[in-house]
Amino acid sequence: MIEGVIDKSPRIETERLTLRKWEQRDLDGLAEMNADPLVREFFPQEISYAVSERMLSRMLSKQETDGFCFPVVEDRVSGMFLGFCGLGILDHSVDWPFEGEVEIGWRLISNAWGKGIATEAARFWLGFGFDTQGFGEVVSCTSARNSRSRSVMQRLGMVWDVSEDFDHPQIEEGHPLRRHVIYRLSRDKFAGQNHD
Repeated sequence: MIEGVIDKSPRIETERLTLRKWEQRDLDGLAEMNADPLVREFFPQEISYAVSERMLSRMLSKQETDGFCFPVVEDRVSGMFLGFCGLGILDHSVDWPFEGEVEIGWRLISNAWGKGIATEAARFWLGFGFDTQGFGEVVSCTSARNSRSRSVMQRLGMVWDVSEDFDHPQIEEGHPLRRHVIYRLSRDKFAGQNHD
């Protein structure tokens, strides 16, 4: 577990993106993204406006307690909400195979797909996590069927171990999205990559 609360989510501007903390003004963009059927493809339930409100509340709370929580991604020029991508500490009320570990995660509006945005933002946050925060390993998980997210994980150099596959504890038995995969990336492996 991460000890101490420090600012682990600075505001960063890249050539295309602004990566920043959550603010209350992000609710409409978050709710619109979560209502998109394409974005919801790998979620077993509908993500209503009320669910998005609770999600934003959790994000804001975790920023205060942990110092970071899957930061917002927006277009640097227009300021348009594109989604979120970054680091978070997994802590659910149910058992997960990597409870308490640092996770890299993302969700983008469908219009932002296929442009390398998730990979660009995730690569920055991985570097920040390993080089600045000193994390030894970062994990990511998704539905076994989510080939788009799995492709991002692979582009980031993350490694899948089939022996760690698990059934999502909050998805009912027999549901096609229940089986999940875990990818891992160590600081040493990340340091050995070409990040040009």
